[in-house]
Amino acid sequence: MAAQNAAPASTDSAFGPASALSCRECGERFPLAPLFACEVCFGPLEVAYDLPDGDPETLRKRIESGPDNIWRYAPLLPVPADVAARPNLNPGFTKLVKADNLARELGVTGGLYVKDDSGNPTHSFKDRVVAIALEAARTFGLTTLSCSSTGNLAGAVGAAAARAGLRSCVFIPHDLEEAKVVMAAVYGGELVGIEGTYDDVNRFCSELIGDPIGEGWGFVNVNLRPYYGEGSKTLAYEICEQLGWRLPDNIVIPIASGSQLTKIDKGLRELIKLGLVEDKPYRIYGAQAEGCSPVSTAFKAGHDVVRPQKPNTIAKSLAIGNPADGPYVLDIARRTGGAVEDVTDEQVVEAIQLLARAEGIFAETAGGVTVGVLKKLIETGQLDPSEETVVLNTGDGLKTLDAVAPNARPTATIRPSLEAFRAAGLAG
Repeated sequence: MAAQNAAPASTDSAFGPASALSCRECGERFPLAPLFACEVCFGPLEVAYDLPDGDPETLRKRIESGPDNIWRYAPLLPVPADVAARPNLNPGFTKLVKADNLARELGVTGGLYVKDDSGNPTHSFKDRVVAIALEAARTFGLTTLSCSSTGNLAGAVGAAAARAGLRSCVFIPHDLEEAKVVMAAVYGGELVGIEGTYDDVNRFCSELIGDPIGEGWGFVNVNLRPYYGEGSKTLAYEICEQLGWRLPDNIVIPIASGSQLTKIDKGLRELIKLGLVEDKPYRIYGAQAEGCSPVSTAFKAGHDVVRPQKPNTIAKSLAIGNPADGPYVLDIARRTGGAVEDVTDEQVVEAIQLLARAEGIFAETAGGVTVGVLKKLIETGQLDPSEETVVLNTGDGLKTLDAVAPNARPTATIRPSLEAFRAAGLAG
């Protein structure tokens, strides 16, 4: 289903090594266009590539000589060769933090790293996916950038559109965290609250895209979704490059729609195919909050179908009750020998505080979910602490202050005197 009056790409070079859209269910291929569903079986589409041939070492050096953002991986992405010169937020190449203090707290002996994506321009990993969707929108001649969002994506779309000189109009559930509402609105685009859950917002956007009102609109996570999803692959590329071009043993990834997890797996497989990393087993673990855990519930029950749930969790950025990529997440967790687990809201808050005091990283609630799930996986014997593990923090804790505000207060309030300081027991 294409956006109204959207033209296909004028030249193949606009999409670099990308060659077609391919159905993940039946394998049918389609031209590169603003399509998201297979016209044969209605399965989801993803970008297919003719990946670079030649010596892996030459490609590795080409990547390493590129800019310190996701465009160093342009030879592996559906973007033009000159993408780094275009007005864009240039996200990516965020820190991979060696988390020795957290490792000691959790009993990890094989090495623990936090991929901290709070360092992106709007302080979440969503800048990666939007950057690539924006390039597709430009190529297709779309004039309005839009999305349905649980918060972080709304801010990323607003900022990217402002930088590119495009109109933005984004849609969010009406009860999002205030910090995320402010951040989405400050870029000057249109922000529309929808009464209902994220799934209600997403259904509305699907209706809008088929209406004349939506002519010329690029919904980054609907009609541009195949391109948008490719941005998450850059997390896999960066992790492996920052580890010295090798695969970690385990990666713990938060699940909202599930797209990030599936695309990280895709990125790892591409690196293996290209010879950029040595092929070896790796395990992928999905993390959800108990109050919105449809994939975790299906995994534990041994089901292949993910039954929708009504979200009820403080981890609102993960509160998607009917995740589009849920079944593919199940496949990847089982194929790699990983798992999908969930934690309570109380465990989420505890994990946010643990990461902050151990490593000086203030994660939003999604990061609390991944760290909390890592702790639970170790305690239940599902993850071997003697192996090397990477855990994702996908956003900044300043966006979800309400989650920890009751527990993060001044140690004491005193008069400005040494006597008062000593009386408060703060003198050491």
